[in-house]
Amino acid sequence: MSDLHDLIRRGEGEQLEFKKRTTHPTRISRTLVSLANTHGGQVLVGVDDDGRVVGVRDAEEEIYLLRQAAEFYADPPLTLKIKEIEEDGRTILVVTVPESAHKPHRAQVADGDWRGYVRVRDESVQTSQLTERVLERTELELPRLEKLPLNKEELAVLAYLRQHPRITLPQYMKLLNIGQRRAYRTLIKLTLHGYIKHHDKEKEVYYTL
Repeated sequence: MSDLHDLIRRGEGEQLEFKKRTTHPTRISRTLVSLANTHGGQVLVGVDDDGRVVGVRDAEEEIYLLRQAAEFYADPPLTLKIKEIEEDGRTILVVTVPESAHKPHRAQVADGDWRGYVRVRDESVQTSQLTERVLERTELELPRLEKLPLNKEELAVLAYLRQHPRITLPQYMKLLNIGQRRAYRTLIKLTLHGYIKHHDKEKEVYYTL
């Protein structure tokens, strides 16, 4: 029981999501896929956004929807571990999603519409084609830049993103007072080697850890 409260006290983040209930497989599949594509994590079903334990009405129905989402609304399918916990007469489901060895996974958001997602802080964010290429490289265990020291300009990006949720190309240019081409090269280099993620589904492209 204390483990549940420890989880709730942590609050939502890159590896933890609260769900009052599972409304539809297409909705929960985005969360499941984003966790599998990032570092794995857990979903607490029966806990609201404020961390209050509300419980689920029908645990069997919730588990059925979660299994449906993982098997038929995620490609490749996902394997979940689901644990039921009783708290003051309420049932909470602790859904564990391991980090996948078969990235990238995509979630079905509508008929014939499959999209990739990654976890950025406490949100499931749609991936760009560039990010999906990086996920594929990770699965193949291709060499990464980590073995080489990063220069000051590259380290500055990582330092900035530890303090801020995202950075854009103009922000990075202003941060280091460098030109567009040089700044763009650095951001793409860091993306391709898995240090940061590239997002292009909004009006302006941005990058996150």
